[in-house]
Amino acid sequence: MQEHNKASAWFDDLYKRHENDHNNIPWARQDVNPLLQTYLDEEKEHKGKALVIGCGLGDDAYALDKAGYEVVAIDVSQTALNLAKKRFSDSNILFEKQDIFDMPEMYYENFDFVFEALTIQSLPVAFREKMINAVVDTVAKDGNLLIVAHQHRGNNDGPPWPLTHDDISLFLTHGMQELSFELINEASGISNTKFRVLYKKV
Repeated sequence: MQEHNKASAWFDDLYKRHENDHNNIPWARQDVNPLLQTYLDEEKEHKGKALVIGCGLGDDAYALDKAGYEVVAIDVSQTALNLAKKRFSDSNILFEKQDIFDMPEMYYENFDFVFEALTIQSLPVAFREKMINAVVDTVAKDGNLLIVAHQHRGNNDGPPWPLTHDDISLFLTHGMQELSFELINEASGISNTKFRVLYKKV
């Protein structure tokens, strides 16, 4: 098993333990991420292919599906994907078990919109730049990428491992142009602020 797979294997165990009680899954709000919903409300046109990385129970993918995108939603947990398929069986979403570090070639620069929230920070810092590069690789030329992540506050031993400003700047060195940058005040046990950054592939 590759090192990054070892680092993420606990996700499926957690979903299995709480298969019948989603309230005990810490990141599963069972509703669209409000920072994604803000994007959907602000942007007038929603068409083309969208990718949700680390889709969990599928709420963000469903919001994109309703908005008009052709959606692929990926996760490393088959249990999470099964739950998502059951919850949104009336949608056109393609739920797939995929490894972001080893995506099918057909997904390279394939998506007009990519959403990544709290997934990069779920892996140790040693994987950070490699994962950022893998995320960027899925975005089509002129496509948009929306990133949501907790801001590192200096005492996070992980998991998760929140992002720093330097981490966020890595997207710029991997072919992305920053369209908007926000620090959102949102106190939690992880940090008091979140990054919400929108990029365009150039």
